Amino acid sequence: MNAAAVRVRDLVLAYGAAVALERSSFDIPAGSLTAVIGPNGSGKSSLLDALAGLLDPVGGAVTIAPRAAGAPRIAYVLQATQVNETLPITVREVVTMGRYARASRFRRLSGADRRAVDRALERTGVAELGARRLRELSAGQRQRVFLAQGLAQDHDILLLDEPMMGIDMPTARAIDAVIHDEQRHGCTVVVTTHDLSEARAADHVLLLAGRVVAWGAPDRVLTLDNLTEAYRGSHVHPAAPLLIDDHVH
Repeated sequence: MNAAAVRVRDLVLAYGAAVALERSSFDIPAGSLTAVIGPNGSGKSSLLDALAGLLDPVGGAVTIAPRAAGAPRIAYVLQATQVNETLPITVREVVTMGRYARASRFRRLSGADRRAVDRALERTGVAELGARRLRELSAGQRQRVFLAQGLAQDHDILLLDEPMMGIDMPTARAIDAVIHDEQRHGCTVVVTTHDLSEARAADHVLLLAGRVVAWGAPDRVLTLDNLTEAYRGSHVHPAAPLLIDDHVH
């Protein structure tokens, strides 16, 4: 594996008195596709929030390796299901928000900013939807739009919170193609998932259950013993192992 893009030591995450992730340590290799898997409430989204700097640790530390040219750049793509669908905003406006960090105080975009938005729309296959309202789109289309917003940002690390949840097969394939294209360009991609097959296809896996149960190569992490420990109360078939989680996933 490559050097660590993210190094986490003795990390503890909490919301008030509710602990989301107990003390855990792990590395995320640079340039890898890392899958974060675990049952509902295991701390997956909280972990991404901490990596993105949106949730301060109660204990421990998250260290992001700096770029050669300066500070690390992180793009965070939330689930499309978390979006207020009543917002009167167009697809292009949503993607353009990814450039606001670079814009002037009056949010004036440069030609380079507009070209970055155009490239992101093209890469995710939603360029023709630019003038449509976000609320008019299907779940799969919305997921592509928010992925485009992430791609429009300058980034070395791309965080995706369950990008494959509730979408159609063409959209899943398009997102998968973008993920691997990002890797080819040296980006570190971290994806949360409930799908065991997605985790097996990754380069690197974090298995969570309110703490990091195991981390490393998929064949070392996704063992029957580790899965049984993480998914207590769920059925893990010893032949696959095939995981049957909750009714939602």
